[in-house]
Amino acid sequence: MMILRSSPPSPFGRKVVIAASLLGLSNEIEYRKADAGDAADTLRRENPVGKIPVLILEDGTALFDSRVILEYLDHRAGGGKIIPSEPSARFAALRLQALCDGVLDASLLVLYENRWRAAERHEQKWLDYQNDKINRGFAVLEATPPGIDPIPNVGQIALACLLGHRDFRFAGSWRAGNPKLVAWHDRFAAQVPAFDATKVAA
Repeated sequence: MMILRSSPPSPFGRKVVIAASLLGLSNEIEYRKADAGDAADTLRRENPVGKIPVLILEDGTALFDSRVILEYLDHRAGGGKIIPSEPSARFAALRLQALCDGVLDASLLVLYENRWRAAERHEQKWLDYQNDKINRGFAVLEATPPGIDPIPNVGQIALACLLGHRDFRFAGSWRAGNPKLVAWHDRFAAQVPAFDATKVAA
């Protein structure tokens, strides 16, 4: 039995849970909550940088980050399922995942600035820098939303988790200016039951 160390609000952990469901591997994974802020949590021994998610294999090997874990799960399921084998489709999926993960990273940095610094100590240039990344990413995604494969690929999973995270942490502010992405989100949710099953209440 593999062990997944994560936390329900994590969009990166959510990617792993959704991928495992799509690949039919959910019953091979035990979920154990991790607290990245707790120095006593074993997470920091499992991943030296103390980030979630971490997937611990049966032999004790710890895999991180989410992109590596998704690649391993695809391999374990036979390959070519959520990471296409055909080169052009493969690199399109990986590129989409990189874009969505980058927007997620910028979103988390905005979140942490607001969470860990008093309002009078916020660095507006830093916030503007991160929000520019987010806005540019959304502009590209809205202009050309991806399709949704019969088994969604890693890029499509990442996009769904990005939109879900923006709903959860930023009150769905992305929705007003991105009608194509709203429609895409709804199609993905209808096709992938694990998406709603992993939703965290605001």
